[in-house]
Amino acid sequence: MLLMEESAVTAAALPLAAFKAHLRLGTGFADDDIQDPVLEGFLHAAMAAIEGRTGKVLLERDFSWVMHGWQDVTGQALPVAPVSAVLRLVLRDRRDEAEVIEPSLYRLERDAHRPVLRPVGTLLPMVPSGGVAEIVFRAGYGAGWGDLPPDLGQAVLMLAAHFYEHRAETALREGCMPFGVASLIERYRKVRLLGGGVR
Repeated sequence: MLLMEESAVTAAALPLAAFKAHLRLGTGFADDDIQDPVLEGFLHAAMAAIEGRTGKVLLERDFSWVMHGWQDVTGQALPVAPVSAVLRLVLRDRRDEAEVIEPSLYRLERDAHRPVLRPVGTLLPMVPSGGVAEIVFRAGYGAGWGDLPPDLGQAVLMLAAHFYEHRAETALREGCMPFGVASLIERYRKVRLLGGGVR
């Protein structure tokens, strides 16, 4: 399985002014924007870390997910959430010849933690032997920073500030995620069902 970002978060979508205020950086100087690329880098890093821990995509972008077969032919769970749309489903055979599946044959079952690609009929279309299925979908809470749940937005600012303030630190510490950030993102972490129990 291979998950790839097809579009990226733009600098304009990042809360740069809010991050500068969070860091209490001085303003009104001629070189106010000299650190902008560095601050944007820390915001991107904090977003990536939180997305990795939670399985949630913060700012909306497109992804493609390639897999060699369905885990469940009655519905394939998608690897991240929230998913707003399935844009394309393509089956490729071993010669890389593509068959685009009609959107009328599948649907998106939305879920905060585990969105699922479902067939309109009984089963998802068969993946060719030696081939792959490619699902292209759009995920994220929204295109703008204001679309994020406030606690996730605060967690990004806190973690980005932690990265910024400890940028010279090279030693690993226990957990590697500040307690306040871990507390804010805890409720967004994936729930795993194993043997009828929840974990």
